[in-house]
Amino acid sequence: MPGGLMPGSALRVKGLSKTFPGQRALADVDLDIAPGEIRGLVGQNGSGKSTLIKVLAGYHAPDPGAAVEVAGMALHLGAPGAGDAAGLRFVHQDLGLVPSLDTVDNLALGRGYETGPTGLVRWRRERVAARSALERLGYDFSVRRPVGELSVSERTAVAVARALSRHATPPRVLVLDEPTANLPDTEVDRLFSLVRSVRDSGVAVLFVSHHLDEVFVLCDTVSVLRDGRHVATVPVFGLEENALVELMIGRRLEQHDAPASVAGAAGEVVVTVSELTGAVLAGVSFEVRAGEVVGIAGITGSGREEITSAIFGGVPRGGTVSVAGTALPPSRPDLSMAAGIGLVPAERHANAAFLEHSLRENVSIADHGPFRRHGLLSRGRERSDVAAWLERLDVRPPGTERRLDALSGGNQQKVVLARWLRRTPRVLLLDEPTQGVDVGAKEEIHTLVDRAAAGGAGVVVASSDDTELARLCGRVIVLRGGRAAEELHRPDLDADRITALTVRKASA
Repeated sequence: MPGGLMPGSALRVKGLSKTFPGQRALADVDLDIAPGEIRGLVGQNGSGKSTLIKVLAGYHAPDPGAAVEVAGMALHLGAPGAGDAAGLRFVHQDLGLVPSLDTVDNLALGRGYETGPTGLVRWRRERVAARSALERLGYDFSVRRPVGELSVSERTAVAVARALSRHATPPRVLVLDEPTANLPDTEVDRLFSLVRSVRDSGVAVLFVSHHLDEVFVLCDTVSVLRDGRHVATVPVFGLEENALVELMIGRRLEQHDAPASVAGAAGEVVVTVSELTGAVLAGVSFEVRAGEVVGIAGITGSGREEITSAIFGGVPRGGTVSVAGTALPPSRPDLSMAAGIGLVPAERHANAAFLEHSLRENVSIADHGPFRRHGLLSRGRERSDVAAWLERLDVRPPGTERRLDALSGGNQQKVVLARWLRRTPRVLLLDEPTQGVDVGAKEEIHTLVDRAAAGGAGVVVASSDDTELARLCGRVIVLRGGRAAEELHRPDLDADRITALTVRKASA
């Protein structure tokens, strides 16, 4: 629908561009969203989705010549409060809630409280209003509980209720930026019901997601960004997933069969895990051989989330972890690194990425040894080595001194992978390796995992994406209740079978 504007639009974007030094993030983007429409927004990491949202929110000022209208009124671009005043509301992946405050206080953030003639807060009215706002979204819980005690979907509901709560201007467009990224599968449907209730009230919804299945289930239409350009807006009804993927990446996505290296054990045992225990883990044992990719599957709470960190020594553990026959002490990730283990954790921003530092620093931080001579660090050698790895992993945009937070999520993940791959690890532990990553970057990361195994590393992949496990692994261990309940091997290994086993009751 580029270039064609319809009357009565909730949001119109015309000729929106944004240029950063050395990079044009958006180029003449046009969008048109109707009231009561759920519009999906998809694209590979680096396609411009995040930049578009930040421009609409007033965080970035666009290049000259852009025009944006909300419900027919021109939006003053580049002013942080202009979007809110026009009726644009945002719920970001980081919900921006204060865990120690209750729902009433979190709803008041940014707009303040209702007060009486004496200036005192009308707490009873605030609580009634908070309960009413949640009930309209289909939720009923105590508004006096600290939001840190609420479930993830309940916290998301608080963030949506805040976005839709009373302002000077009623809400016209709700922008949801990766709202399911931290939601367990059991709560996604509840969020979708919430979004539909917002749509039914006449508010337009812009739904940004990497999960194409969510777009097909929830959205009326979907817009595709590629390399900063709006390449298509199409109805979801009748659209095939392969066609949407091809729009996103600009080419036919090649289907890769699992590489030969996953078909069976390739070499000697590199890591032995025996009776591993933790907060949930209750005695898990397995071995991984050189060149083998072993998957760990399980629903949230099965122990899947802690197993790689427990092996690495990042969280307390019981049991034994041995590398090449040598037992490693618990809670000593430094000794795990010395033994040849690398870990890419699920929470990249919290536990792996130094966002305000350069790509050079992020890649080299795990091992400065090759760059030291007589106790001094050679920046030239460091830059040369890191530049080679950035090129090898096709990190875009390149540049060793570029800050990590300037990169998309998929490219950030490749930088974290480069940190460990340059050490030629014996054991590579990957926890949700493609979480928050688009389909193009996902296949690139999968290829890097293939190469690591082909190079002799033993790889452990813990993932909630059963299709990913089926693609990467030669065998998959299914956890239930902290224990290894099932084990699948090729050729009897596919995503449906993994899913079926993960959701079985522990007693089954």
